[in-house]
Amino acid sequence: MAQKRLVDARGSFCPGPLMELIAQLKMAEVGDELEILSSDKGSAADIPEWISKVGHELLGTREEEGVWHITVKKLK
Repeated sequence: MAQKRLVDARGSFCPGPLMELIAQLKMAEVGDELEILSSDKGSAADIPEWISKVGHELLGTREEEGVWHITVKKLK
């Protein structure tokens, strides 16, 4: 059964949030959803770009009170 994981990278700066996401993706199962929280605005562009490059699915990106919530589904 697919799991939802939260990756809290607030306070970390590029490429920290992406590195934390990559580490969590390695431990996740196919179908798992990961939501990364980042206070670094660069993550809103960098993470979706990386996700499309490596073949996972970007489920959504939103910003709330200076924190970016980027949700990713592991596809392989």
